[in-house]
Amino acid sequence: MYVIEWDFLPAVGREREFVDAYGVNGAWVRLFRQGQGYLGTELSAVPEKPGWYRTTDRWNSEADYLAFRRQFAAAYAHIDSACEKLTELEVQVVQT
Repeated sequence: MYVIEWDFLPAVGREREFVDAYGVNGAWVRLFRQGQGYLGTELSAVPEKPGWYRTTDRWNSEADYLAFRRQFAAAYAHIDSACEKLTELEVQVVQT
């Protein structure tokens, strides 16, 4: 299994929009579901970092993830750009 985790600090007043975009039925998950080997995403609060959220994306393999990124590069960039306004900070935590 290939796992990618990101920590996000939502922009002030945009928390609900952030959760909607990054949660289990959000834009990111809808895009990821189109990729072969996508296993799911979890969105959770980070207890040691008040106000922060963590996304955990699971893929069958790194090869599946990289193929997805190639195939859906334009859609990924579009969602990434649209979601920039929803976060103050983002930090990649894990990629294994």
